[in-house]
Amino acid sequence: MKALTMDVRESTGRILCCTIFRPGGRKLLAKGHLLSEEDVRLLETEGLGQVWVTELEDGEVAEDDAVSQAAAEMGCGCLEIRLAAGGRANLFATEDCCVLVDDDLLRQINCTASIVIATTINFGFARAGQRIATVKSAPFAVAREQLDAVINILKERGPILQARPVRRPTVGVLYTDPVQGERARQLFENIMRQRLERFGAAPAYEMNAVEEECVVGRALQHMVRMKPDVVLIASTTAPAGPEDVIGRAMSRIGSRIERFLAPVEPGNLFLLGYKEEIPIVSAPGCFRSAKANVVDLVLPPMLARYRISGWEVACLGHGGLLG
Repeated sequence: MKALTMDVRESTGRILCCTIFRPGGRKLLAKGHLLSEEDVRLLETEGLGQVWVTELEDGEVAEDDAVSQAAAEMGCGCLEIRLAAGGRANLFATEDCCVLVDDDLLRQINCTASIVIATTINFGFARAGQRIATVKSAPFAVAREQLDAVINILKERGPILQARPVRRPTVGVLYTDPVQGERARQLFENIMRQRLERFGAAPAYEMNAVEEECVVGRALQHMVRMKPDVVLIASTTAPAGPEDVIGRAMSRIGSRIERFLAPVEPGNLFLLGYKEEIPIVSAPGCFRSAKANVVDLVLPPMLARYRISGWEVACLGHGGLLG
């Protein structure tokens, strides 16, 4: 790429090297703008005779084209791409969604010299219209060879980002207490509703149960028959492990225990199991307060019908200290 000063009448198709302002200080055209015939007429009307522009050389791609191509390959799901000034493409959610990010692939792309990508956090919840990623190129132009390398990586291993829609999520809530299930409901119901409202959800099915293996098992079996996206168990007692009452009740109905303990504070005593594809989550103590805890980290993907693995729970440790 080379820069040169040229007659404004011959600048169609060239890229501005610097921003052009009107005499009053108002921006007329931004740096990096590709000049059209209409732009040239506008500049002539403003009295400009020459402009400082860049000229692409063989093997180079203009910054807007480069970020458009990269953005088209890096994401999927309910999102749209919008070009912005300065060689940037932004990705916006088109509906409420959970954002899944491939951290390893993101790091690999960001180690290149030509394109950088920033995203929201993995498993983050995004509202419709929220920006969830941005792609930025080197100023003015990118070497075709470098851009092709990025595109090939994305085609082979992508996408980096998935926007999985959260559409009419259904949640089953089971309140348990060693003496009276209604007591747990009285303690936790308001906070439970506040937490679910953050993600556009509300309890679709609610039950109370005395904390005994057979009783909790029957309640869970009934919940699972309703096919919710997730079942949350709000217990007044903390489990000693999967062998405790809640874990045994989950196993009793054929639920496979995926993970016990999460590297998240608050929310260490986290128990996750699956009955078929329905996640069952026990996180005692997490429903006593509306403050962020492990439930807030795992609910968005579950409401988006994404199956979280034990390995992914283990990966929550980086950034897992919430308060």
